[in-house]
Amino acid sequence: MVRFLGIDIPDNKKINIALTYIYGIGQSLSETLLKEAKIDFNKKAKDLTSAEFNALKELLDKKQIKTEGDLKREIRANVKRLINVSSYRGSRHIKRLPVRGQRTKTNSRTIRGNVRKTVGSGKRKAASPT
Repeated sequence: MVRFLGIDIPDNKKINIALTYIYGIGQSLSETLLKEAKIDFNKKAKDLTSAEFNALKELLDKKQIKTEGDLKREIRANVKRLINVSSYRGSRHIKRLPVRGQRTKTNSRTIRGNVRKTVGSGKRKAASPT
């Protein structure tokens, strides 16, 4: 495993896929970073030199892209702000329900605690008469 920005990225994957293991870097962002750093997409992560890793790190710093801890901290602060101003979205976060308008009657069973492990109606059978 190659270590980049404090995260272990897999050796045997192409670098454009391996960079997506870092929280905050997706497929499109990894490709734009590699284009700007002039690194071949087909290179494996283990084949990159330290100079290429430094170029990627400098690009992330220059573009002020937040990753890992900083990004998670910012997201947590945003959710906390929504809760503090008592917005509708904040109340949905508190109740641990879907925030973005998804239906809850039939979906989001796991979040509501109504997990059905077997196929069928999911209702319990009535107790048998004794």
